[in-house]
Amino acid sequence: MPHSVEIAGAAIFGLALVHTFLAKRFEVLAHRYPEHAGLFHFLGEVEVVFGFWATILLVAIIALAGPQQALHYAESREFTEPLFVFTIMVIAASRPILEAVTGLVMRIARLLPLDANLTVVWLALTLIPLLGSFITEPAAMTLAALILRERLFAAPIAERWKYLTLGVLFVNVSVGGTLTAYAAPPVLMVASAWGWNSTFLAAQFGWKAALAVVVNATGLMLVMRNALRNAQPAAAQANADAPKPPAVPLTVTLIHLLFLVAVVIGAHHPVVFIGLFLFFLGYTQAYEQFQSPLMLRESLLVAFFLGGLVVLGGLQQWWLQPVVASMDAHALYAGALGLTAIMDNAAITYLGSLIAGMSDEAKYMLVAGAVAGGGLTVIANAPNPAGLAIVRKGFEDESVGLTGLLAAAIVPTCVASAALLLL
Repeated sequence: MPHSVEIAGAAIFGLALVHTFLAKRFEVLAHRYPEHAGLFHFLGEVEVVFGFWATILLVAIIALAGPQQALHYAESREFTEPLFVFTIMVIAASRPILEAVTGLVMRIARLLPLDANLTVVWLALTLIPLLGSFITEPAAMTLAALILRERLFAAPIAERWKYLTLGVLFVNVSVGGTLTAYAAPPVLMVASAWGWNSTFLAAQFGWKAALAVVVNATGLMLVMRNALRNAQPAAAQANADAPKPPAVPLTVTLIHLLFLVAVVIGAHHPVVFIGLFLFFLGYTQAYEQFQSPLMLRESLLVAFFLGGLVVLGGLQQWWLQPVVASMDAHALYAGALGLTAIMDNAAITYLGSLIAGMSDEAKYMLVAGAVAGGGLTVIANAPNPAGLAIVRKGFEDESVGLTGLLAAAIVPTCVASAALLLL
């Protein structure tokens, strides 16, 4: 690719980052200028930002290098992850799976001698992120966000508590997937190249991450317990007023779970999981009385976001890899943590896997920094846009300020860093 295109790619990526942090401002403009509200609402959708700027990048490539170069570049990108996240979000958010996971969480909550609402929220921030090591992080993010949406994000509590919860959720899902070698995107990028298996991951990362997950969620519950207790009656009333659909038979739940497991197993093969998804759509039509509307819009927006990030990120290697390669082990941790905030953490570890001769300590620091920083921004970790798409209506103007999220994620990120660096 000509260097002029690479420079344009870096400039457009920078503009996309600025747009991400200003997305909430567009929602304010939509109210101020109602005649252009549709355009401002579109530009204010965080999930739209990278797809929008990826389109501009392709137009720039056409202008600088010609349409054949633009087409060749677009076809050279790997879109397996956006397709997988779309598929797993739709299946994981289906009514039978959501009710099964919610029922499990409620049963565990009843066994604990604590306030039920607090316990359910705590379990959604601990058990489900750790479950992400087995069902993949996007599925865990989807389930946790759906459980938290009605109990916390739609509750009449101060917005600062919602930001703090979102920060903890993002960080916990990012580090909670490190118990296995296949669930967390940044781990997946290096596992085969460096010979890391699930036993190694659990011993080197997993137990430390699990401790950080518990500390983050417990600390959050301690500081916001009064706010959640006061909000509980409103959440309970909303559930009581909702019409009761027919109960989901066990066989339907099991078949949905089989679809979920099969898609996870075939996660690296789009021809497999897309085929399974089409069968899943047919099955939900056949037994639609046991379904709720599938979460297609939010899932498509997240896939669009990730697809745009794939297109934009592909032209950042020329400057990003030398930066990563120039750092020693401890600088690599800080560098990976910081770069993750402006670049998907899987891209950071992938570039690290291309560097020959890295020491074992440097490899650990790179991955530790990437997963610890996965909650700092929406783009830091692939599942984050999924969580945001589900809970965003609970925020003012249905928009999450990126500076507010960054501030909320600092403390849980420090906790995760302490666990990964000091234990």
